[in-house]
Amino acid sequence: MTDFIYDGAPTAKATLLLAHGAGAPMDSDWMNAVATKVAGFGIRVARFEFGYMAARRAGNRPPPSPANRLIGEYIGAIGSVGRSGPLFIGGKSLGGRMASMIADKQSKDGAIAGLVCLGYPFHPPGQPEKLRTDHLEKLSCPTLICQGERDPFGTREEVASYPLSPKIAIEWLTDGDHDLKPRKASGATFDGNLDIAAKAVADFMLEAANG
Repeated sequence: MTDFIYDGAPTAKATLLLAHGAGAPMDSDWMNAVATKVAGFGIRVARFEFGYMAARRAGNRPPPSPANRLIGEYIGAIGSVGRSGPLFIGGKSLGGRMASMIADKQSKDGAIAGLVCLGYPFHPPGQPEKLRTDHLEKLSCPTLICQGERDPFGTREEVASYPLSPKIAIEWLTDGDHDLKPRKASGATFDGNLDIAAKAVADFMLEAANG
């Protein structure tokens, strides 16, 4: 049975199901901050953990499971999450990538209303030739990607050259890294970038929900 952490009112206008990244759990400082900020804009946020990450809480150190297993676990979470209003899926890095791989079918089946990716891993760091974008070229599900401008998994300059689906909107965070964190010299702040990302997510969801 999937365990969830909920933020936001159970009567919210829309629900966002979020999965974590490859190396940090659903209750990491980053996930806590993002969930709180998104919920502050009137969204219900539900977080869950993949099995390999849950196993780490017991003292084990398994690597991330194969994609097909993670996808199965994500679909299971969609089926059991408590929701209010239309359901959107997504996650941080790995979590968002897994959600993106099932988004079209889930959308066509009427299970979800959209996709939200926070720091999408377009390619492994230092390996820009190993793109993970094939399925993003034909994506028909309404999608928002919040990406740091200097994310080593896909910078603003790199992503501009990708033939992504017109259904994908990208919110660029000033000088952000993979966690959307900017350098001090940029004049932007980490908290400010998270605020901008959270508002973009809520606006995207509420617009799609009212669509």
